[in-house]
Parts: sequence; structure tokens; C-alpha cells
Amino acid sequence: MRSFTVKKNDAGQRLDKFLTKAVKGLPTSLMYKYIRTKKIKVNRKRTEQKYMLCEGDVVDLFIRDEFFDSPEKDMGAISRIQPKIETVYEDENILLINKRPGVVVHEDAQAKENTLLMHIRAYLYQKGEYDPADEQSFAPALCNRIDRNTGGIVIAAKNAAALREMNAKIKAGEINKFYLCAVHGRLKKKADTHRGWLIKDSAENKVRIYDKKVPGSKETITKYEVLSEKGDESLLRVELITGRTHQIRATMAHLGHPLIGDGKYGINKNDRIKYQALYSYRLEFAFENSDGELGYLKGKSVEIDPECIDFVKWF
Repeated sequence: MRSFTVKKNDAGQRLDKFLTKAVKGLPTSLMYKYIRTKKIKVNRKRTEQKYMLCEGDVVDLFIRDEFFDSPEKDMGAISRIQPKIETVYEDENILLINKRPGVVVHEDAQAKENTLLMHIRAYLYQKGEYDPADEQSFAPALCNRIDRNTGGIVIAAKNAAALREMNAKIKAGEINKFYLCAVHGRLKKKADTHRGWLIKDSAENKVRIYDKKVPGSKETITKYEVLSEKGDESLLRVELITGRTHQIRATMAHLGHPLIGDGKYGINKNDRIKYQALYSYRLEFAFENSDGELGYLKGKSVEIDPECIDFVKWF
């Protein structure tokens, strides 16, 4: 038998969610069976998988030791890595990073340690704000993600409460996202709000925009304004009202003005840039109220200096 005492970063989540992270060697089917048969209890009482854990709760597991002995991911990387991150804003709860184009955000087959998330964890570990040995189910995590070949502001949460609240704010549409992009051609409408319908092709990792609703589609709303023009190219400021996969890239291509450098939705014939000319340069925390752990962010905005973005200098 082993016990876990629920800590601050463990509280506020369902029992089953906690167990999948705290006891990685326990198969999901067995976990639910053990909860039903009272081999897993909370505060010495029978419980349910949906029970919301509170700080100080004691989770008892009357199961074999082998479930606790599964190989864990090597967290030694966070002590070996020399963190390379560009901090835009930081406080005790969140960290905003300027992710450069080409940087991998999460682990994939090509990058296991050299990811933005691992560098963030190494940064926090080496400054004494995070130690995996002290955590049972939490690790600093990203609240939003940006495509590998797009640059911009990424939000990381330092604790579980901040992660839950920031994710809820994003889902509720209380964070305004602004992008800069460079496109081929000159747009007839110098400012517009485009409404379209998006279909995702997961097999090709590509989306298509339609002018009318089609079966299985999701609405897209994209506001843009032309900031500058030079030759047969335009610099745009874009606000995402909806946040769909590849929304800006696909929308501009649909309008006949694909992003410069975007080989997926256009033709990359520009040797000045290796990636699509797209940058998430500004966030506005448009919270409806100032309640919660992150209430102090209400009305705050964070911006990367546009002059630091390569393609902006062309105009």
C-alpha cells in the first residue's frame, strides 16, 4: 500500500486525472476497477473517479508495487540544458516567451529534449522555481501553442492553478491575439473582417477555407488591416476572432494572397525567409473580471517590438 498526500499543485483535478499522472505504470482500465472495488480510496473512504481532489486529501492505493516502478522520463535534461528562452513577461504564475520560427514547442520524434517546453522547465528548475522531485502530478506547461515555423508569444504556466485559469480564459475567448504577416500581392480591401468556414484534413495536416458552411466545417473570423505595401508585397496586422488550425495562412491563401515563405498554402519562392512570414506579436488579457489567481492581468497587454521581426523590416 502507498499513499499520496494531495499538494497545492495536485488539488482541483479529478481523482482519475491525478492518478494517470502520479502512477504512470497503472493501466487505465485497472485504475477504474480499483476505484470501484475500493482498492483506491480517498481519506480512507470509498470514492469515485470524478471526485475533485482538495489540498490535504490522502489517496491510498492498495495495489501491487510494480505499478509504481515503471520507467519514468529522464528529467535529468532540465539540469543539463542551458536554457535558451527570450522572456517577454514573467511573474510568479506565468511566463511569456518569444518563440522564434523553427523552434519545436512540444516533444516529437525529432526533438525530445531540445524543445521550448523543456527549456522552460530547465529555466524554472535552475532558478529554483520548479523541482520534479517535489511534484506528484504537475509540471510547468504551455497554455497555447504556435506552429513550429511560426514565431510569437507563448504562454507557460508555473503552477496548476495558473494553468487551469489561463486555459479557461483562452477557451472563453478572453485573450485577444494579434499577428503580423507579409503576403504576396496588394489587397483590394485595405481592412476587412473575413468570415469563412474551415475543414481540416488531418491526413495532410492541412485545412481549406470555404465561403459558405459545409458539412463538418467550423466558422472562422479573421480581421485584418494593411499596414504597408512595397512592390507586390503587403504587411498586414491580423486579429484572430476565432482560433482555428492554420487559420491565417489558409484564409490569406483563400483570398489569393498567401503568406510569403509559406510552401504549404502558397509557393515559397522567397529566399529571404526560411519560414512563413507570420508572427504572433501581441496578446491582450481582456478578462471579463479580475477574480481568480490571474485577475491582476485584466487589461494588461504584452507586445514584441515589431522592429525585431525580420520580415517587418522589408517594408
